[in-house]
Amino acid sequence: MPTNHCYLVVPASGVGTRMQSNISKQYLQLDNGLSVLDQTLSTLLNIKKIKGCVVAISEQDSLFSSSQFYNHPKLLTTTIGGKERYHSVINALNALKPFIKDNDWVLVHDAARPCIEVKDVENLIQQLENQKVGGLLATKVVDTIKKSSHQMVESTIDRSNLWQAQTPQMYRFGILLHALNTAYNDGINITDEASAIEHLGLDSLLVESSKTNIKITSPDDMALANFYLNKSLIS
Repeated sequence: MPTNHCYLVVPASGVGTRMQSNISKQYLQLDNGLSVLDQTLSTLLNIKKIKGCVVAISEQDSLFSSSQFYNHPKLLTTTIGGKERYHSVINALNALKPFIKDNDWVLVHDAARPCIEVKDVENLIQQLENQKVGGLLATKVVDTIKKSSHQMVESTIDRSNLWQAQTPQMYRFGILLHALNTAYNDGINITDEASAIEHLGLDSLLVESSKTNIKITSPDDMALANFYLNKSLIS
């Protein structure tokens, strides 16, 4: 049986300018009374296989210290986030170094995905535990995809092999930190952990996820997140 431990990194230092709010989107309150970030942590920290967590917050953050998860036994430490998401992830991985081995697993999950389901994370861990590198949750693209030029349709993209990347993205700690540092030093556009892994020429396994695992980026997304969370309480 695999004995490698799983740890969690949550980048939560973004501002979320598209939310039209005077507070960062991760601290907006959901209908259940939890902030977006606390809802995310509530789900993930209850997963037994996750042994510890690092949250990357803004240097100006004055709210996380009031979170019910600030003194959670699985919260190993917080760290300061960076200008871009991947800066925050690198900082969080460096903060994890005293607690983790190179071959252990790290799950990186966006703070703004509060509707993540336990079953999807547990399936991700199960599917990847014998992999050498790692992989990510994703959903198959179902809409017709158009390539544009100056807002005019240029062509239709074959969607049969297209997936929409989600989080958590789960990789061996040593490989992920090396991949992110390499991509950063090479000036690569790092949009997610998988893109850094790709830059190293390594493969990532795609594990299908629920479509409810949305990322909150606009005010409409808050209403949809509340709908999904309320539905999960009823079902």
